[in-house]
Amino acid sequence: MPINKIVATKRGKAAIVAAIIAAAAGGWHAVGDTSPTVHPPAVVLATDSLIKPWEGLALKSHWDPYAKIYDICYGETEINGKPVAAGMSFTKEQCEAILEARVYKDYYLPLVKQIPGFTSFPVGVQASELSGAYNFGVGALVRSSAVREAGKGNYRLACEMQTRFNRAGGQVVSGLVKRREMGDAQRIGEAELCISGLPS
Repeated sequence: MPINKIVATKRGKAAIVAAIIAAAAGGWHAVGDTSPTVHPPAVVLATDSLIKPWEGLALKSHWDPYAKIYDICYGETEINGKPVAAGMSFTKEQCEAILEARVYKDYYLPLVKQIPGFTSFPVGVQASELSGAYNFGVGALVRSSAVREAGKGNYRLACEMQTRFNRAGGQVVSGLVKRREMGDAQRIGEAELCISGLPS
C-alpha cells in the first residue's frame, strides 16, 4: 500500500480534461478509433502528464545505474528492435514521435488485448497503468493486483496497489515512491492522477 496519503488534486483533474480535449482535437472520438495516428485520451494523458515528466528527455544515450542499461529519449531502451547503445543521439521531435508511437503500439494496444475491460476503466486509471507498464513492463502490470482490482471496479484500491512498484535493485527508491504516489512540485504522481478522475 502507499507510503503517503493519496488524494485527488486540481492539477490531476485539469490534466485529465486537457487530455480528453487533446485526444478529441487529434481525431479520437470512440474506443473503436484504432488508427496509429489517432490516440485515445489515456495515451495522451500517460504520455504528456506522466511518462515525459518522469522519464525526462535525454537526446544522447546515457547509462541508467538502476536498470544497468543504456536509454535515450524518454527512457527508451530499444530503438527499432535494437538495444540503445553508447553514442546514440536523436532530436526532441524524433524522441517525441518515437514515444507516442511506442506508448500506443507497445503499451496501450497490448493492455487493451490482455486486460478485459481495460477501455472501460476511468481514463486516469488507464493512464496510470499505461505509465506503470512503460516503467516496469506490460507483463508485470497485467499480473498485478492493481489490474485485478481495477477489473473488479475497485478503482481507488487499484490506484493504491500500483504504488507497490516503488523498488529498484530490491530497495525502495524515493523517486519511484514519488512517481507512483503523489508526485512532486513539478510532476503529477500516478496514484494522484489515477484517483483524480474518480467520482468523489
